[in-house]
Parts: sequence; structure tokens; C-alpha cells
Amino acid sequence: MTLRTLLPLAALAAACARAPAVPPRTPAASEYFPLAVGNAWVYVDESPALPPDRLGALRTVRILERTADGYYRDNERGELRWDAECLRDRSRRLLCGPVAPGAKWSSVVSVSSTERYEIAAVDEVVATPAGRFERCVKVRAHNRATPSTDQVLEITYAPGVGPVRLETYVVVDGVVTPQVRAVLSRYDVGGR
Repeated sequence: MTLRTLLPLAALAAACARAPAVPPRTPAASEYFPLAVGNAWVYVDESPALPPDRLGALRTVRILERTADGYYRDNERGELRWDAECLRDRSRRLLCGPVAPGAKWSSVVSVSSTERYEIAAVDEVVATPAGRFERCVKVRAHNRATPSTDQVLEITYAPGVGPVRLETYVVVDGVVTPQVRAVLSRYDVGGR
């Protein structure tokens, strides 16, 4: 090779070395909770208030059927469905797109209760007994119970899996008290 042919190749290599990395694709909201009859999730209860003999109890959530109006009903009598923008149950929107930090929405669950949701984090890594999950999204919901009391729910979803961690706590006059903590122990989604 001559110097004349090496110079353009060297220039191309230098340009490629400085090219910005392509960021990973952010999954659509609907990719964070696969709904299908037969899908199941088993959670281990790590709630701090549990008596020692109940710590580590397992709870299984399995989708049993699809209702006539398109909701997936589970063995805990929960009902969920995806619409064009959000995962919802019968009274609230639980996860909405775009999946971006700071995205917000609200759900009026009664005349005196409005839950305010936000995407608190994206690209989280969560380790559970079911495995290590990357590119997770954490959704935080606030419900003002009294002027000095907030009830807070955080659900962390892994793409293609669903909820991998659930935590609730109460904030009274700025003091945080953890209530419930459950993490994914195993799952069966789409034949996995």
C-alpha cells in the first residue's frame, strides 16, 4: 500500500474513533410488563415489619384469564391491561410512556384521592433472587393522605419480565417509614 491509500484510511479510522456511541434503545412502556394468560411471578416478602417467622414468605401472582373487556385477571383478583399509552388497572394508570426520567402523570382514584406518578429512574440494575436485571425503570407514586403524610409506592420493572421490586413507605413530617418490600424470586413469562 502506498501512503496515498493509507492516509484516507487513517482519517476514516480517526473519525470513527471520535464518533459518539449510539445510546441503547429505550424500550416502549408496554415492554416492561408482559401480559398473557399463564404468565407468573413469585415474590419473596422482605417487609421490615414482618415477624421473623414470616420474613421470606413467597407470594405468587399468575394471570388466569382475559376478561371480555380486555383486562388480564390474576389469582389475586388484580386486573391489568395496556392501552395506547399506559398500563392500567380498573382505576389507575400505573406505567405510562414515554419512559424517560421525570415523566409524570396522575390518576384520580376517588373523590378525595389523587395518585401522582413519575418515572423516578431509568437504566437501573436490580439484583433479586430471580437474577440480575438491567435497563429497569422505577415508577414512584405519591398519595397525600393528610397535609403532613404521604403514602409512597415504588415499583421497578424490568423489560420483558415485569415488576422485579416493589416497595411502599409512609412519609410523616419528613420521616420515612418503610412498610412493604417484595422482590422477584422467580418468574415464568412467555414460556421462560
